Amino acid sequence: MLIDTHCHLTSPPLASRVDDVLDAARRAGVTQFIVPGVDPDDWPAIAALARRHAPSVRGAFGIHPMAADRANPETLALLADYGREACAIGEIGLDYTLPDVPRELQQAAFRAQIRVAVETGLPVILHCRKAFRDLLAILDEEGVARVRGVMHAFSGSPEVATACLRLGLFISVAGSVTYPTAVRPVAVVRQVPLDRLLLETDSPDMTPEPLRGRPNEPAFLRETARRVAEIKGISADAVARATTDNARRLFRLSPFPDNTNNSEVPHVPAPLLPH
Repeated sequence: MLIDTHCHLTSPPLASRVDDVLDAARRAGVTQFIVPGVDPDDWPAIAALARRHAPSVRGAFGIHPMAADRANPETLALLADYGREACAIGEIGLDYTLPDVPRELQQAAFRAQIRVAVETGLPVILHCRKAFRDLLAILDEEGVARVRGVMHAFSGSPEVATACLRLGLFISVAGSVTYPTAVRPVAVVRQVPLDRLLLETDSPDMTPEPLRGRPNEPAFLRETARRVAEIKGISADAVARATTDNARRLFRLSPFPDNTNNSEVPHVPAPLLPH
């Protein structure tokens, strides 16, 4: 049993066949899904999808740095409202590869959304490209350790991963770890303790190596799990058990992935791992 902690199921080309995508994933052993938002315009579709497929699909809501100019008082208040049905605030963060979005604007939007996460008691899903120093400093200053979170599709060095772990963050591994040229991702997986790893597809992007050339989807998560198992020198079942437990604890997911008889399935939050 696997949990895809980051899949954009409301984005093309997955949105038009989302029911088939979910069915294929379940047949592959992927039974729970977190769908993050990147723009306020995404949030209604994510919320509707999560309601329709509850409790196996959960929504997260956030403003990606590419849309940092949308983080005004009205959308931040709306974000807090969506927090009532969210499992996380995200994806949020910093991306210094975006030439048209000033860093100061990204940082202000990022800080504001961390504050929403702290106010709502929700963990954060973090996007970071070429901005780890500033991102870690802001996380520390804004007290992210109170809610914790995950570095989504982590692309940093083992040293940066260690700094993230000190802040109570999890490290999420995506399909890039399967690529023949992968060096940093392999080193990170080797170093990070199993109880701090999560798995994701970031679908429809980052398709694992055996399936590259096709849009990524949650069913392909098992390829990433297999590669992590190889790197760790353990069984794929051990990786699945550990990462599933980690995801449920961080995001307080229901331990009942089947979406039948939803009204009879209680939501039982799991405690966060100790610092």
